[in-house]
Amino acid sequence: MKHSDGFKIGVLTLSDKGSRGERVDESGQVIKEMVADFGHVTKYCVLPDDLEAIARLLVDWSDHEKLDLILTTGGTGLTERDVTPEATARVLDREIPGMAEAMRMRSLEITPHAMLSRAIVGLRGRTMIINLPGSPKGVRENLEVVLPALEHALLKIAGDPTDCAR
Repeated sequence: MKHSDGFKIGVLTLSDKGSRGERVDESGQVIKEMVADFGHVTKYCVLPDDLEAIARLLVDWSDHEKLDLILTTGGTGLTERDVTPEATARVLDREIPGMAEAMRMRSLEITPHAMLSRAIVGLRGRTMIINLPGSPKGVRENLEVVLPALEHALLKIAGDPTDCAR
């Protein structure tokens, strides 16, 4: 199930400015640090906020690269260019609403703006895709919420037959 060196992870940062080299990708770096003990980041990319390009990359990393987990950062807000949830929804087979709800609930303890997040979580085949906010602080707060359940979820997705109840 689990790869000998951990899970295969992709980090996808969505930022018009970042893709043009006008902004350093601090959020992607936070993700890499937080998942270092959990798996190996084998794919990393910064793309502009373009629905088609995002969807294409998510499909490639899921279907061809066979990543276990893709963590996106950015594009979950309310501006016209924030299209990450739409691109993600387009490629998902199934949603995992509880994870997105848990992230929003935790963030609501910190800021009322958390209710504006449109982030989603779901599966494409055996790849889990998680949308995270674009700020380093938001990434850290949201990823901390789902990390405790992530290994169990990914093992189940990979076909672990053991019972969940203990």
